[in-house]
Amino acid sequence: MISSRQKTTDFSPARAFNALCTGLAVTLLALLLAGCKQNETKARPGVLTVAQEQQSSWVRNFHPFLPMGVARWGTSAGIYEPLMIFNRMTGEYVPWLATSYVWRGNAEALVFTIREGVLWSDGEPFTAADVVYTFNLLKENPALDTGGLWDYLSSVELDEEGRVVMVFSRPYSPGLMSLAQLPIVPRHVWSKLKDPITFTNPNPVATGPFTEVLSFESQVYELGRNPLYWKEGYPKVEALRFPAFPTNEQVTLALINGELDWAGSFVPAIDRIFVAKDPEHHGYWFPAVAGSVYLYPSQWVKAFHDVRVRKALSLALDREMINRVAMYNYTRLPEPAGLSDGYAKWRHPDIKPVDGWVHFDPAAASRLLDEAGYRRSGKTGMRTGPDGDPMSFEISVIAGWSDWVRACQVMARNLQAVGIDAKVKAYDFTGWFEKVQRGEFELSIGWADDGPTPYRVFRGIMATETVKPFGDNTYVNWHRFGNQEADDLLARFERTVEFSEQRKIAWRLQEIYIEDAPAIPIFLNPSWGEYNTRRFVGWPTAENPYVRLSTNHPPEPLIVMTRLYPAPDSASAQKGDTQ
Repeated sequence: MISSRQKTTDFSPARAFNALCTGLAVTLLALLLAGCKQNETKARPGVLTVAQEQQSSWVRNFHPFLPMGVARWGTSAGIYEPLMIFNRMTGEYVPWLATSYVWRGNAEALVFTIREGVLWSDGEPFTAADVVYTFNLLKENPALDTGGLWDYLSSVELDEEGRVVMVFSRPYSPGLMSLAQLPIVPRHVWSKLKDPITFTNPNPVATGPFTEVLSFESQVYELGRNPLYWKEGYPKVEALRFPAFPTNEQVTLALINGELDWAGSFVPAIDRIFVAKDPEHHGYWFPAVAGSVYLYPSQWVKAFHDVRVRKALSLALDREMINRVAMYNYTRLPEPAGLSDGYAKWRHPDIKPVDGWVHFDPAAASRLLDEAGYRRSGKTGMRTGPDGDPMSFEISVIAGWSDWVRACQVMARNLQAVGIDAKVKAYDFTGWFEKVQRGEFELSIGWADDGPTPYRVFRGIMATETVKPFGDNTYVNWHRFGNQEADDLLARFERTVEFSEQRKIAWRLQEIYIEDAPAIPIFLNPSWGEYNTRRFVGWPTAENPYVRLSTNHPPEPLIVMTRLYPAPDSASAQKGDTQ
């Protein structure tokens, strides 16, 4: 038996590598901090500074139906609002521009009751007719329907009671979140546009808490609060300020310097680097509810057609080392079916953490590879297949995503240890995303589709309808794996709104996932979130988990924005703008 003291002093390559990575990160940040301190900037009292979207400069675009990165983050997190917001921490829909919803039949139609007394930021009344107009705008302009809402919608109209009725062309219960969270636009503005697709919307009219563009420069912009906001007395924050940060390291430095109030970034050794700098005011919260991060074996590679090889890849991975070295122990190891804590109530009751192939067992990995005909050969000890081709694969990753890069470096070493010649190749985000969407990769780290239920997770990983030809772009199922029984189960899931029935279907989908190993979960994906209470308080925390702290999941940040208020000892509070 090894004592805890021995464990902390024993030398190992993993511990040395981890210490080296941490030391380098801390040293680099300290040097940069010393050099950048003189550039520290201060926001005005009452202004909340947010880091989101890593961009070297801003382009003024507040189009609510364009993806984040093209349109500014504040578009869907401050300016425009949805009917309802799905709160991942509670698992419930929060009424917003709608006060309630009800299903008709078995996922055949949705009926929303629209909130009264809401004004657009130009003073015009918001009505149910604006909601109907918004959905039909997407129908008339399919390029704006990036979520494919009209793939299952048949009509959106008002009923005799003034409610919005969404009739489906086929039963589709998973559509609730996308429909409920679509940003709503004003009919009296958008109906007059010549081209709603290319419109950059520089001066938006909306219902959100921050609708006024106070200033917009290439390096910083500000959104002022909506004086007509429907939540009486809110927001307590006067304005949102967005400096441009092209790298994660610059965000970290700004956090350390106290220049930021709110961020959603990976910060290495956060207790030492960030919290210890100002323990009274600096905090963070990383709940593991944002799905899992996966290693995808593309069906582009012949060897990965064999389930034994896919399972062997997983068994070769030392996830505890990955969590230490890459994730600084911020997260936990994944469950056998890859479901994060956000899906806790959906997990199969008979599947235990030790079941399946999501654990570290290099000996079992070697046995499976031998059985599949991939044996070690030559002086290097690397494996070759039955056809003589070497098992040599590239792991694709996004350059600059330091946690993912380190995770891939550990995985490459793990795979080399069982005779697979794996090498890491980093691409800029655009290059990486183009490769994975086309399926033209060998192995790649990546995320999975997410939603209120496991439906989107399993559809995006193993539905045959999502398997596109290699070379065609797809937002899900990058690895091109399909299972016909999964298709049938997903179709059954779509046709019911009963939780008990949906959960039974999800249990069988988890069994299929474990049987087929279509994608390899590496770790639970944390919802990154950092805050500073020197200027504002009311942040969600592990002790007060009213919603995720993270800025990375709009429209959930709207809930945070309407709960914050100036810290009692801040300049803004002294002006009288307190809770």
